[in-house]
Amino acid sequence: MCSCARRSPEFRAPSQAPWVPAFAGTRSSAKERGFTLLELMVVVAIIGFVSAAVILAMPDPRGRVIEDADKFAARVSAARDNAVIQARPMGVWVSASGYGFEQRGAGRWIPLEDRPFATTEWRQGTGALVGESGRAQISFDSTGLPTEPLIVRLVREGERASVSIDMSGKVMVGG
Repeated sequence: MCSCARRSPEFRAPSQAPWVPAFAGTRSSAKERGFTLLELMVVVAIIGFVSAAVILAMPDPRGRVIEDADKFAARVSAARDNAVIQARPMGVWVSASGYGFEQRGAGRWIPLEDRPFATTEWRQGTGALVGESGRAQISFDSTGLPTEPLIVRLVREGERASVSIDMSGKVMVGG
């Protein structure tokens, strides 16, 4: 026999066991497991719903046009009341871009710049529709009655509100 055919007792042929991945049969701890795709999708969906709810609940930083109308109506009412208290006529002017107040003194109209009668611009995007000239003016006498009725229509992005002043001096806000 040839010496190559003889095998040494230390040499053994490798056993032909089936291939098995290295991690098979081992148990992993909960720390090593991670998240399943389903769990991640559920978390993303919840975050999406919560963020949508927050965005829908946030008020418009410009406010609503009805808030502008309420603020204007309150100031006009204060001007009317001021005319009665001081027994001096008060004027209100309104344009597409804002409004202001005047008081009669020394035979002329004097613009007022103190709060609450300071000249005020409408909020961004809000415009007033007042007559053909784009400006309207009325005054309240010392009894609180206006010189004429006035309707101011405020508009912003399809939203509308109106402020009306009738001949009795009543100031009303409508949609």
